[in-house]
Amino acid sequence: MKLFTPITFRNIELKNRIVMSPMCMYSAENGLANDFHFVHYGSRAQGGVGLIITEATAVEPRGRITNKCLGIWNDEQALALKKIVDFVHQNSDSKIGIQLAHAGRKGSTWENRQISIEEGWETIAPSAIPFHHSERIPHVLTVDEIKELVEDFKKAAKRSVEAGFDVIELHGAHGYLIHQFLSPLSNTRTDEYGGNPENRARFLMEIVNAVNAEITEDVALFVRISGTEYAENGWDVNDSAELAKVLKTKNVDLIDVSSGGNISGVTLPLKPGYQVPLAEDVKKIAEIETAAVGLITTAEQAEEILESGKADLIFLAREILRNPYFAVQAAWENDEENFYPHQYLRAKPAKQ
Repeated sequence: MKLFTPITFRNIELKNRIVMSPMCMYSAENGLANDFHFVHYGSRAQGGVGLIITEATAVEPRGRITNKCLGIWNDEQALALKKIVDFVHQNSDSKIGIQLAHAGRKGSTWENRQISIEEGWETIAPSAIPFHHSERIPHVLTVDEIKELVEDFKKAAKRSVEAGFDVIELHGAHGYLIHQFLSPLSNTRTDEYGGNPENRARFLMEIVNAVNAEITEDVALFVRISGTEYAENGWDVNDSAELAKVLKTKNVDLIDVSSGGNISGVTLPLKPGYQVPLAEDVKKIAEIETAAVGLITTAEQAEEILESGKADLIFLAREILRNPYFAVQAAWENDEENFYPHQYLRAKPAKQ
């Protein structure tokens, strides 16, 4: 199966194409990873995935979605994450990446509702447009403040490298800050960070340049985008493909194609593999490697996506929560070679 073939990004070889997708766990205190995160990510490494990507990890305190989100804006947080990275490297064949993020106007929430400034913080955005009409108007970033945020991403990338991560993924999807800059529906600026597509992408490009300055060929760089935001006159798959073309010239190794999240109230066309066509379009138009994500639940479904050339990696989310050992199980069921924890060999089913 192609699902169990290796793939290389820079000097990073993944043993298979199965990736644990970044998923917020809302279980941190002061941005610090704890025993829950150690077990949560460590178990997926024992389950044999090719790559783990940690949940959205904020580059500064206001970058969190909630008070319980991970952060990497200080050395203590980086050290807590390093404990997880070291375990994965020492006890499995998996590689591990980190998703660097800033929530922007979608921060200071709990259970999908904005909390008070006293409980949370003043949110920030490219323009004075809240995500939902019931929310506070976000603070509009000045050019100097935008430059400071780019520096925050750069510092976070440096800490990520020092912690030993193999991959850095920039979160440019789901209506968070980078996505807010990209979309004409959330970015109505008239300076160099707004207006035409090139200007709206400037924030992301400056972040990519800053992160690339901190990494070597031993760390791969991915960018997650929303292929479309399902809104009239909003960001769509053609915009995504054009963006991917530019990101390819800036040494971005893969585009992780999700969708939605920036416009409140839109309906997503939920069905198995509903975002796969977006990954396929970006891959074919931009001629860049992509990841498919979204309601992919079986090895057979994943294999069809890979074999038909629609994407290069398979990001599993809910399915890898349900079954941490998805990769080990799929390899055994399909008679494929894959990492198997030596401590569990007595339980490995014998081949017929």
